Amino acid sequence: MDIAIIDYGVGNLRSVQKGFEHAGVEGVHITDDTARAAAADGIVLPGVGAFRDAARNLRDSGMWDVVMDRVAAGVPLLGICVGLQLLATVGLEDGEWEGLGLIPGSCERLPAGVKIPHIGWNTVEYPVASRLFAGIDAGEAFYFVHSYRLVPEDDSCIIGAVEYGVPFAAAVQSGNVYAVQFHPEKSSSMGLRLLANFGRIVEEQTV
Repeated sequence: MDIAIIDYGVGNLRSVQKGFEHAGVEGVHITDDTARAAAADGIVLPGVGAFRDAARNLRDSGMWDVVMDRVAAGVPLLGICVGLQLLATVGLEDGEWEGLGLIPGSCERLPAGVKIPHIGWNTVEYPVASRLFAGIDAGEAFYFVHSYRLVPEDDSCIIGAVEYGVPFAAAVQSGNVYAVQFHPEKSSSMGLRLLANFGRIVEEQTV
């Protein structure tokens, strides 16, 4: 099994890789090589910072097309933090910026009246069952650091919900595309279990 963490100049790549290692998932590597990413059995799209910069870096690196091609081929994808936000059709941070469009919707700023950025532990509920949260009870807390949120056109893609000022998508799924707004690699044992679950999803896909 070969899982590629996409290095497009944005994100805390090594901590994500170490999270997978601690979760017992083998074959996870960081790469900025489009050919190697294009051959991977699973893709992880991390990210921190601004939507605009992340989208530009993803396109300039050549990884934009790799992500789209691998998803179209049925390869499992896990987006983390800005990696979730990039799945939207459009990002509304200092203008309008094109996203991957894998989860139709917009990436919007958290509402006025709450402290921004949203930093800390918040409990997540699961409106729809997903293998990504297998063995993780409702009400478990995960670690968030962000100022923007994904607002999907169709709420049926939401597999994890959290409330911070307003309820919003903590996790989404559309077919083989999975993504979380929180940082599983910083979310203790339950975050590691989620990473292990993604590893199993990839492994089963390769059998």
